[in-house]
Amino acid sequence: MEDLLKKIFFAGVGSLALTYDKAKDLVEDMVERGKITVEQGKKLNEELKRVVEDNKSNAQNISEVENNIKNYINSLNLATKEDLETLSNRIEKLEKNN
Repeated sequence: MEDLLKKIFFAGVGSLALTYDKAKDLVEDMVERGKITVEQGKKLNEELKRVVEDNKSNAQNISEVENNIKNYINSLNLATKEDLETLSNRIEKLEKNN
């Protein structure tokens, strides 16, 4: 039962993107209603803290990787779509003049 509750709880946290405070309130409410024990509530809160911290660092890492990729691509000095369109237009004009 506890594993099923954990799975449902964390699936809800992930899919609804609850903040830690809201999820903590939910756990406390479940303890008050007797749905889970105080010890189970403490374990869920600890696990929730870990998940939230892991997700924060993952989001920061993803953002850093995206910025690094953008900077790298910009440093390659590749032709942009606008550059290619400009060249294509120039070629068309030259072909018409000849």
